[in-house]
Amino acid sequence: MNEQIISQEGYDKLKTELNLLSTVRRKEIAERIERAKEHGDLSENAEYSEAKDAQALNEGRVSELSNTLKNVTVVQNTTSHGKVAMGSKVLVRSAGGKKEYVIVSFNEADPLQGKISNESPLGVAFLNRHSGEEVEVETPNGRVKYKIIKVS
Repeated sequence: MNEQIISQEGYDKLKTELNLLSTVRRKEIAERIERAKEHGDLSENAEYSEAKDAQALNEGRVSELSNTLKNVTVVQNTTSHGKVAMGSKVLVRSAGGKKEYVIVSFNEADPLQGKISNESPLGVAFLNRHSGEEVEVETPNGRVKYKIIKVS
């Protein structure tokens, strides 16, 4: 897995999820498994099978989060010198009109809320750019030109 950059907020969010899954959720699932075992024959016990599936999914997510947290670099949101960086709000204009984006880490991205990942095509195109610069981005609908109006 390649090292990724992440904001402190994004890192904290992943750590919180990992803690919840490896403590509270793990315990809940173990209790479900124990209750299901009390019903006898495990080969035809749907409750037991469902609990074991939930356990496998939970452990998979715990492993994924642990690996992710080992391979990220936490960066401070910097918006100095008018240059687009993590945490920057970027007001752009394209043929479709004006739109504001916030550059966030991969796990905070929410395109519908205007939060785009620093690893997305738009995020990569905007990073390290300044107000007044134009960039072209390949989208599913073809190339789109964006003019950066304001960075804050």
